[in-house]
Amino acid sequence: MNKAELINAMAAEANISKVDAKKALDAVVKSVSNALVAGDKVSLVGFGTFSVGERAARTGINPATKQPITIGAKKVAKFKAGAELSASIN
Repeated sequence: MNKAELINAMAAEANISKVDAKKALDAVVKSVSNALVAGDKVSLVGFGTFSVGERAARTGINPATKQPITIGAKKVAKFKAGAELSASIN
């Protein structure tokens, strides 16, 4: 499912216009992004938790030259599915 399909599904489920569904989706995505940038965790009970994790620096190999390279540490977005979402998938 892509963004347009998600907007259509949200509009149908909530019985709202596609324009309102797009605004709502954009607001949710922006709010979650802003919270993660600020280092906060976003928990949606029953759905899951968005958080920021850290990857340590590590050594990798350049596939073209086979030389070792250093891959720097960085922050990554993480999602852990909630119990209800996990149960509904299985």
